[in-house]
Amino acid sequence: MTEVKLHDVGEGMTEGEIAHYLVKIGDHVTLDQPVVEVSTDKMVAELPAPISGVIKDILIPVGQTVTVGTTLLLIESGDEEAATRETVTEPSRPAVNARTPLAIQTRRVLATPYTRKIARDHGIDIEQVPASDPSGRVSEEDVLQFVTSRESASPVRPEAVTAPEAVTPPATPTTLPFRGIRKQIAKKMTQSLFTIPHVTHFEEIDMTRLLVLRAELKANGTPISVNAFFVKALVVALKDFPVFNAKLDEANDQIILEQEYHIGIATETEDGLIVPVVRQADQLSLRLLHEQLAGLHTRAKTNELRAGDLKASTFTMSNVGPLGSTGATPIINYPETALIAFHKTKKRACVDENDQIVVRSMMNVSMSFDHRVADGATAVAFTNRFAGLIEQPTTLLMELI
Repeated sequence: MTEVKLHDVGEGMTEGEIAHYLVKIGDHVTLDQPVVEVSTDKMVAELPAPISGVIKDILIPVGQTVTVGTTLLLIESGDEEAATRETVTEPSRPAVNARTPLAIQTRRVLATPYTRKIARDHGIDIEQVPASDPSGRVSEEDVLQFVTSRESASPVRPEAVTAPEAVTPPATPTTLPFRGIRKQIAKKMTQSLFTIPHVTHFEEIDMTRLLVLRAELKANGTPISVNAFFVKALVVALKDFPVFNAKLDEANDQIILEQEYHIGIATETEDGLIVPVVRQADQLSLRLLHEQLAGLHTRAKTNELRAGDLKASTFTMSNVGPLGSTGATPIINYPETALIAFHKTKKRACVDENDQIVVRSMMNVSMSFDHRVADGATAVAFTNRFAGLIEQPTTLLMELI
């Protein structure tokens, strides 16, 4: 009997929550076939079968959180199954010319955990969904198309006319399962708030010149996202104020100043908030930053991020402007020492240096920092440095030379 244990699917993982079993007792599985989905605070991962065989037992129920090394289910290999049958003897009987039915193996389709979740949410058996991709991989669009076709094929039944009830019963509350990534986010946010004394500093930045530069670059065939400029400006500011690219080591009474710049990008997904990471951001050009940010965003939305995409961030940014946010007090991504959030950019009437009323594109910024490692004056100086680079993008470009 072979045990399928929870193993570390990402650096530093110590526990995970059982999100969904992809098999049931009695199913035949093949080597490396995904058998269970496990949720951590950063991602949902599939664990494969270490051998081919039959699922004999499922030991841990869905929704339970277990530590790395815990046995989740048992698989009996084909050799073990054959040996078991051979040990069972029966009295001699006349030979009967009968056909023995073959074990039916379940077809395993290719699909991401995100696509499987969509199918489960719609009550669809993903094994029945035809794949449009030649490789046989079922996509999100395939599932939604299957749902639409099934609904259109269902006959419309006339509604029965019932007499009105004399008394309306009280409404029953609806419950939602508190597990998976949502539960892991809650644990991490609670840890951060109860560990770090948060202070939030607010600033506003004139985005006018940067938006003009972006438009010119796009017209010349070189589109660069605003987030790429933000990341590059953050790296420059962090080099000037390294206390915000750091971690507090209370056990040894020291502040660890990181020498690498791994910028986490807070990203909203179907399952909740995750933080994919742009690694070595100081070594990337604006064009490469733009490409990496786009790739991380796409993989985050389709739940195809790799374990390496979600670890070792040294500073985190959150751009909630596209969602319409005008202000917030963000929670620091523990154990980092700061997090900056960018809010909606709006055109406003402003007074320029010549006392003239002009229209400018203004953006609010909120930065939460750990008051144990930095004071308010340092946070203000940091955002002033960042704002200067964004408001005068030619200055930022000079820093890249």
